[in-house]
Amino acid sequence: MFDIFLGRRPSKKQRKRIQLEENIEKGRAAENAYQLKAALRGVEVERTGRGHDFIERRRDFLTGRVTSTTRVEVKSSRTAPLSPLQKKMKKRKGRYRVYREEPILY
Repeated sequence: MFDIFLGRRPSKKQRKRIQLEENIEKGRAAENAYQLKAALRGVEVERTGRGHDFIERRRDFLTGRVTSTTRVEVKSSRTAPLSPLQKKMKKRKGRYRVYREEPILY
């Protein structure tokens, strides 16, 4: 980040952009780790768009019918807050879970 030999520092805008890219990368790593763990538990996971990251479905082993559906938001930090849209979805939907994951391979 700091070039010792040339004595240059990135501008504030560049530093902010670098931090944002790192946060996005960390978030994607956390989402991938969650998908892997859910698959190992035998839960069907579907990627969604707004208000939550995934819809998690549990199916009955014998009939194949969906027994429970949960919306899951994956956060890559223990202190990461929910956005206003995520808070609204959590309040409106009955089964909404926030899964906080520190990605191992980041």
